[in-house]
Amino acid sequence: MAKFVIEPHFRLQEWVAHDKGYFAAEGLDYEFRELIKSTDGQHHAKANSGAFQSIEKGREADVSCACHWTVNIAASRGHAKLYADVYSVAPSGIFVPADSPVQSPADLTGVPISVGYQSGSHYSTIQALEQYMPLDRTNLSFKEGMLFARMELLLERRVPAATLFSGPYYFAEQLGFRKIIDNTFMIAAMLNGNPEPEDIRKYFRGLKQAQSDIDLRPELYMHYYTREFPERFHERMDTRRWGPGERIVFEKYTKQAFDEAFEWIGSHGIFEAGKMGAGEYESAIVSLV
Repeated sequence: MAKFVIEPHFRLQEWVAHDKGYFAAEGLDYEFRELIKSTDGQHHAKANSGAFQSIEKGREADVSCACHWTVNIAASRGHAKLYADVYSVAPSGIFVPADSPVQSPADLTGVPISVGYQSGSHYSTIQALEQYMPLDRTNLSFKEGMLFARMELLLERRVPAATLFSGPYYFAEQLGFRKIIDNTFMIAAMLNGNPEPEDIRKYFRGLKQAQSDIDLRPELYMHYYTREFPERFHERMDTRRWGPGERIVFEKYTKQAFDEAFEWIGSHGIFEAGKMGAGEYESAIVSLV
C-alpha cells in the first residue's frame, strides 16, 4: 500500500504534528513532502493561475486544502471530494505601504489590488470591499501571481495594494505595511484520489493535537514559518512577533455553508456560466463522522 502523502500548506499544524511525532504515534504510514520550497517560493508565483487551476491539474497530497469557495467548485466538478468534517479559518487582509494615500476601504475604489486568481484572496477581497463599492469599481489584479510573488512586489512598492494571509500577512505587518481591511476567510479540506478512511482519521487526529499545542503556546511554533518562506527573506523575518495564522476548526462544513458559497460564486461571475458543476452537497463531500 502506498504511503499517505502529506504536504504542508502555509500553516503550522502539519509541521508541528510531524516534528512532535503525532502522525507517527497515530500509526500513520506517511511521506512528508515540502511543496512550498523555502529556497525560492516559486510554487505560488504563476500569474493568472490559482488554487482552482492547481486542483484541476491534480495535487499529490492525499488530503489538501484551499479556500472553501474553490474547493466547493472543484468538488462540484468532480476534481476532488470536499472533506466535510473540518474546516479552517485563515486571517487575511488587504495591505498597502505605510505612506500610501489609501486610508480607508473606500479609498481602494479603482486601485489595483493584487490577488490570486480563483483563490481565497480573490473571493475574500470582493466580499470585504462590496460593503464599500460596487463590484465594477473593485480593481483586482491577477498578473502578479500568487502569495509570495505578490507579497514581494508589495514589499518593493511595485504594486499599490495586495491581499495577504498566513506568514506573508504577518511579515508585511512586521515591516510596517498597513492593513486597510480584514478579509479573513474559510478554508476547506479535500480528498484527492481514494485515501484510506482510517488514514484520514489518523491524519486529522494528529492535526488536532498540533492545534491544541499551538493554542496553548503559540510562541513556541512561529519559527516554522521559515520552513515555507523563500530563504532570501529569512534575515528580515522576526517570527517572534507573528501570530499563529490559520486555525483548524473540528466542526462540520455544513450544507448551508456549501450552498451559500456556491450561490455567492455564481452571483459574482467568478466562473464562466456552465462551468461551476452541479453544486450538490451530498455528491461533493465525504464525511467520516
